[in-house]
Amino acid sequence: MCKNHGVAYIKPGEVEVREIEYPKLALGERKCHHGVILKIVSTNICGSDQHMVRGRTTAPEGLVLGHEITGLVIEAGRDVEFIKEGDLVSVPFNIACGRCRNCKEGKTGICLNVNPERPGAAYGYVDMGGWVGGQAEYVMVPYADFNLLKFPDKDQAMEKIKDLTLLSDIFPTGYHGAVTAGVGPGAFVYVAGAGPVGLACAVSCHLLGAAVVIVGDMIPERLEQARSFGCETVDLRKDVSLADAIEDIIGIPEVDCAIDCVGFEAKGHGADADKEMPATVLNSVMDVTRAGGGIGIPGLYVTGDPGAVDEAAKKGSLSIRLGLGWAKSHHFHTGQCPVMKYHRQLMNAILYDKVQIAKAVNVKVISLQDSVQGYKDFDGGAAKKFVIDPHGMIPN
Repeated sequence: MCKNHGVAYIKPGEVEVREIEYPKLALGERKCHHGVILKIVSTNICGSDQHMVRGRTTAPEGLVLGHEITGLVIEAGRDVEFIKEGDLVSVPFNIACGRCRNCKEGKTGICLNVNPERPGAAYGYVDMGGWVGGQAEYVMVPYADFNLLKFPDKDQAMEKIKDLTLLSDIFPTGYHGAVTAGVGPGAFVYVAGAGPVGLACAVSCHLLGAAVVIVGDMIPERLEQARSFGCETVDLRKDVSLADAIEDIIGIPEVDCAIDCVGFEAKGHGADADKEMPATVLNSVMDVTRAGGGIGIPGLYVTGDPGAVDEAAKKGSLSIRLGLGWAKSHHFHTGQCPVMKYHRQLMNAILYDKVQIAKAVNVKVISLQDSVQGYKDFDGGAAKKFVIDPHGMIPN
């Protein structure tokens, strides 16, 4: 039997590479004849993983991390009909059965059958169904015919694997934030956060035809990364209002659409830049979005945060100015991105050279053993998207 190794959460601030069980076509006592075993080609470190590693969730010790997965099918269950051994596939981070009401409506981020605790499931994530994570050498993927996106040409896909690996989460997630905010041709857009999801969102805004994309962050290297593909930037460490900063760029203090790519660990702006203020992004984007505009919220907000700044925030209760959003007739869209809604189209945009997403988010390929240092560097604000290559398969 092949051995398997994966990145496990140990305690706040600590992960390690451990030998883990080789995957079976099962979850506990539940058989998954509809699943496949993948040899992982690439698996990425996500900002959502960092929330757990920082101790900001109730993740248990030993949880195998990783929900961004691309791999080769090496075994298929008896009920898998269309996915074959040898296929190179992208795995949506949200696990979906394809059979429930929500899946049939395209709401695959809130599948009703894959998590006994609540709608929606993901690999290697706390409270998301118990599915083993993919920052490993091998992983099991259920409901393979429904979930997996097969790349049409393996050789072509491997040439662009650094781009295609981002289809499992951050590219569709950033695109979803832009679409749900209403970004279209000629739009003025503000993107809060220049981490990988924020940068992917900014790329998506350009792809959707935005006239000006403004990105706000506090890390100079990440702002420089945003400028590298044509974004305007706002350094939120400076003690100037966001509205004034936007007016300096486009001549008016408001935008048509805004996207929160930060989430619940947000910090204040200016003089409050070192203080955690979990509602600050939501309130600031309502302030700068025009009346009738839209706000996309792909940034993660949780129902339980043991490290929150107050008792209300520990339960996900934030002090947001809903009255302001109501008065301005904003529309809001929250929740996980339904990856399958977008990943085929975004794959084609990559394969036909309409977008260079890996360059935009600054992909850095590392080994599985180097993933521990990758987590540390990412937590320190590195302007990189760390992609783990467990088997040394990604071309230089």
